[in-house]
Amino acid sequence: MLRNMTLADVSAIVAIEEEAFTSPWTEEAFVKELTQNHFARYMVMVDDGEIIGYGGMWVIIDEAHVTNIALRPAYRGRGLGDRLLSELQQAAVKSGAARMTLEVRASNEIAQRLYRKKGFEAAGVRPGYYSDNMEDAIIMWAQLERAGMENNDDNE
Repeated sequence: MLRNMTLADVSAIVAIEEEAFTSPWTEEAFVKELTQNHFARYMVMVDDGEIIGYGGMWVIIDEAHVTNIALRPAYRGRGLGDRLLSELQQAAVKSGAARMTLEVRASNEIAQRLYRKKGFEAAGVRPGYYSDNMEDAIIMWAQLERAGMENNDDNE
């Protein structure tokens, strides 16, 4: 089940952040996103009452920028990331976005493969983007009307 993120979800989201990323966002960052950033849209994925993943984006005019997307390690490799990204794409379209962008670590081929499957193409590099190890980020863009949103039931 997917639903909008609430303030009550923040501690579970921070735990997932810490499992997934070497430079995780803080509780304060998520609280600000939910209470002060009117561009922000966040959703959580719930399984049997437990939050197992989440995704977020900023929708500004006709563009959506994915800020975070992560699943608990035990739930990876089941097509759930595909479903979560599809939901973000659909929510972006409903909010008026025609294009979506994100940054991904140059070394994260698994994520890049998912993004390509969902219509994203590499468009540039942000050198030294990740502060933990100065790794480059690949900038990817997708046209949402061609993003393959009809394939949201596919499993990897």
